[in-house]
Amino acid sequence: MAVIPARYASTRFPGKPLAMLGGKPVIQRVWERVTEVFADAAVATDDQRIADAVTSFGGRAIMTSTEHRSGTDRCREAVEKSGITCDVVVNVQGDEPFIATSQLHAIARCFDDPTTDIATLVKPFTEVDGLAALENPNSPKVVLDSENRALYFSRSVIPYLRGVPREEWLSHHTFYKHIGMYAFRREVLQAVTSLPQSPLERAESLEQLRWLENGYRITVGISDVETVGIDTPEDLERAERFLQNHTEP
Repeated sequence: MAVIPARYASTRFPGKPLAMLGGKPVIQRVWERVTEVFADAAVATDDQRIADAVTSFGGRAIMTSTEHRSGTDRCREAVEKSGITCDVVVNVQGDEPFIATSQLHAIARCFDDPTTDIATLVKPFTEVDGLAALENPNSPKVVLDSENRALYFSRSVIPYLRGVPREEWLSHHTFYKHIGMYAFRREVLQAVTSLPQSPLERAESLEQLRWLENGYRITVGISDVETVGIDTPEDLERAERFLQNHTEP
C-alpha cells in the first residue's frame, strides 16, 4: 500500500498540495505517479479542502489527526484506518509531483530481502552538482555499507575525505544524497512511530536516525533520477519550468 501524507498548514508554503502545476493540483500529480505502480493508495490529510480535492479527481483520502509531528505518524494512522491488508507500506511525500515510477519500483524491490525493515532511496551527487550542493545542510547525505544498508544520515558532508582538498571531493568519492521517501514493513511502521525521539534525531533533526539508533535495518535503493520537490512558491515556479521542458514518463 502507498500512503501520501499531505497537510495544508506548511510554514513555508501554506496550501501547497492544492497549488496548481501544469493545470493540476500538486497532490493530483503525485497521486497519478503513485497509482501507476501501486493499486492500493490513499492520501492522508488533516484538512478537508485537500480531502475534497482528492475525491474530486477520483482519489482516496483518509482524514487524520492534526496533532501528528511527522508524515510517518500520519502514514501510520491512515494505514490503520484504511482497512487494507498489506505487508509493506510506502510513504510518498505529497510535494514530490515528479517522483518517477522507476523510483517507486526501486524502493519496493528493497523488500525482496527478507531482513529489510525499512527502505529509502538515494541519488549519487555528481561533479556537475558542485560543492555547494554537496555542502547544503538541507540536503541530507547518507553513507552505505557493502550491502547497501544505511550506516548514517547527516546534514554534514559524510564521509570527510582526509588529505583531499574539498573542491576535489566530488571527483574522488561517490557521495549519496538522500531522497526522502520511505517504505516500512507494516509492523515496523507501528513500532517506529511509538519510539521516543532519540539524541541523534534531535541533534540533526532527521527522524530516520531514531530508527537506526534503535537497531532497525534501512535498505537503500539507488536512483539516478533527479526529483523536483516543492517546499516554497519559488520551487513551484521551478517545477513549472521543469514540466515545460520535460516529457512526462
